[in-house]
Amino acid sequence: MTTNAPAPCLTLTSPADILAAVPYLVGFHPHDSLVVIGLHHGQAKVAARWSLPFPRGTLAPLTELFAREGITEMVVVGYGGGETVTPAVDEARLVAAASEIHVGDAIRAHEGRYWSYVCELPRCCPPEGTPYDPTTSQIAAEATVRAMVALPDRRSLERTIAPATGPVRMAMRRATAAAVAEVRARLTAAPDLDTFARSYVADALTEVRASLTAHSAGVRLDDVEAARLGLALSVIRVRDEAWTTMRDAHLPLWKDLTRRLEPRFVPPAASLLAMAAWRTGNNILATIALERALTTDPHYSMANLLMHALQSLLSPAIVRDRLPTPAELDTAMGPANGGWLVPMLGLLDDDPSPHGPVRHRGPGGSA
Repeated sequence: MTTNAPAPCLTLTSPADILAAVPYLVGFHPHDSLVVIGLHHGQAKVAARWSLPFPRGTLAPLTELFAREGITEMVVVGYGGGETVTPAVDEARLVAAASEIHVGDAIRAHEGRYWSYVCELPRCCPPEGTPYDPTTSQIAAEATVRAMVALPDRRSLERTIAPATGPVRMAMRRATAAAVAEVRARLTAAPDLDTFARSYVADALTEVRASLTAHSAGVRLDDVEAARLGLALSVIRVRDEAWTTMRDAHLPLWKDLTRRLEPRFVPPAASLLAMAAWRTGNNILATIALERALTTDPHYSMANLLMHALQSLLSPAIVRDRLPTPAELDTAMGPANGGWLVPMLGLLDDDPSPHGPVRHRGPGGSA
């Protein structure tokens, strides 16, 4: 399940308009999906999408969402065959009835035709369905002018944060090997682990702040800088520096790192990308980023917490308004010590050579 805050206003006056607009509201052309658009006095406030089929009770979180967003009406669109779409549409209509939400329309679309669940007039809703083409609609043209994007499918959106390949991957492997060697050398030279931790964390916090400032100004991190930051983010206090100072402008940095970092370093960066996407209402991208994180480390707690929030249709304000400041983190966590470095030290055990295999980590370094 994913939700997406609708982009600039589109005027919808017919089922064909709705079907043309949905891909721009969720970011791609849905297949085997249920989409619910919630409106407040005629203006779309939220759009939510679930893959079909799904188990009964999946739509229960809509009740709280409707109340929180002041939804007065909703439109339901199911994509696929009737055997999978109809039970999902029925559940959505039951949730709407329980919340006293008016269902403006409920539509099933499949293979270029649509059927309405609320209209039974053969002259406008024939049994064989009504043909439609969302790509030739005026809505599609209007959305394009407004810089709204609809990718062909969810996989296309997944590819926007897929791991980099080819020369980029090889360059990052070399940079990662250098970053790991640098940390090992510093660790060997330090008198004890606590002393190293204090020095390393202080430098890493400075590096995070500098990276955020540079990327916000349009400066892309080079391979060595990206590799160093990826390693530093494995330390919870360093990662949380980026989390607590999160701004919408930071999203491109975490997207870039999620693509470029070696797989074992991805969970923190992908989780930060998810948080940044969630803040902007792009919950589909947030979900895909969390899937990347949890594929590498199923026990990474930040990713699991954010995934639970998304699946429960929670507002990002719940987290955003409760995040501690960096000063409060310092007070709560105290001085850096060797224990903070356990997740990072686990990463150092993986093969960092530019030509060697990259081994996925187990759950030991979760945070």
